[in-house]
Amino acid sequence: MQPASIDDTLAQLQSRGYFASRELATALFLALAMQRPLFLEGEPGVGKTELAKSAAAMLGTTLLRLQCYEGLDTASALYEWDYPRQIMALRLAEAAGEKPRSDTLYRDEFLLKRPLLQALQPDANNPSAQRVLLIDEIDRADEPFEAFLLELLSDFQVSIPEYGTVRADVPPLVVITSNRTREVHDALKRRCLYQWLGYPDRERELAIVAARAPQTSAALQHRTVSFVHRLRTMDLFKAPGIAETIDWCRALSALSVTELDPQSVQDTLGVLLKYQDDLAQLDTRRIAEALAAED
Repeated sequence: MQPASIDDTLAQLQSRGYFASRELATALFLALAMQRPLFLEGEPGVGKTELAKSAAAMLGTTLLRLQCYEGLDTASALYEWDYPRQIMALRLAEAAGEKPRSDTLYRDEFLLKRPLLQALQPDANNPSAQRVLLIDEIDRADEPFEAFLLELLSDFQVSIPEYGTVRADVPPLVVITSNRTREVHDALKRRCLYQWLGYPDRERELAIVAARAPQTSAALQHRTVSFVHRLRTMDLFKAPGIAETIDWCRALSALSVTELDPQSVQDTLGVLLKYQDDLAQLDTRRIAEALAAED
């Protein structure tokens, strides 16, 4: 359901387990009201992708996700033709003595619609809902793909030479994310509303963990969140994100850990840290010091 206000946006997101800051809720509300793409930038694991998922749930539609990577082209992102079925249709037409025509080959049933094209068309399960398109990790794609997006996002339409023009009756909510592994061109950012997502404060992260890992005791949730925030002050190659905090709570619960101690942290540190250099920094002594600092 379309939110009526910023407070309503906050409430609807929270009801779906996403605890947004007021600034982020404002950006999402404006993106919906102004029909502008929302560009989210920040470290991995801070909730950029989850916001798009929660927005799709809020609007009652299925999330369309385009995962970007080096070499991504329009055939993978927009559309391509189902050549085997086209050839079969051509042979059937010839066998029936029909003269091949363009409408024999270029029909809707032969058009393989990728996420960008799907986003321009109504949701079959909920035709009145606004579509939500997630263009995830745009910084992994090549610059020519960015240039292609500029045209698509300007008019929310695309021309297919053999098929015609496909135009969105209602522009989709487009959420573009970047982990900032490279700078995205200013021309793309200017077409979007921009929001930087940092790590949440302890209170908000604790609320997130309580909602996403309810099997963990409240006391252990407090200890894990405090320990993770302590880790983020250290000189690590990659600090743990919110997703790692949630996974860690779930892992500790699966191991029936009820209290953090140096050994339980050491045993499960690979849930939090993903690089050997970071793991090597956290020996038993430093873990004990970090735990003691939170007491």
